Amino acid sequence: MHMSKSYQHLSAEERAMLQIETGRGQSVRAISRLLGRSPSTLSRELARQDSSTYCARSAGKRYRARRQLSVRQRRLTPGTPLFQLVRDHLVLWRWSPQQIAAKLSHMYPDDPAQRVSHETIYASIYAHPRGGLKKELVQALRQHKPKRGLR
Repeated sequence: MHMSKSYQHLSAEERAMLQIETGRGQSVRAISRLLGRSPSTLSRELARQDSSTYCARSAGKRYRARRQLSVRQRRLTPGTPLFQLVRDHLVLWRWSPQQIAAKLSHMYPDDPAQRVSHETIYASIYAHPRGGLKKELVQALRQHKPKRGLR
């Protein structure tokens, strides 16, 4: 196998092989040649362990947990009070996203979690799947464009 140039996460099979080969006392370099991986990739994987013996199953669980934590949470999720406030100002009171963002800054000067920029509001509107809610929100904008152009 040849070493790939772009980084790819270790698969469950590679972790299992790493566990078997480290259990046999193989060196990191020997295992890296066997798997076709960089020795530094395997060294980092082994360094993440909290015990002296490598366990592929627990390493996989920790990997999935880290991936889950790395997903960025959306600021405007339907059903949240902040989304409802933004929706009401857009639809009922016909405010622009700029006006809503400014109002939120005045309403919550000390709580950044309750403030969103006008760009976040636009992104939230256009990120909705096609359907009634998206149509309602786009119609509430002053310029009813079904798609947003590139900037």
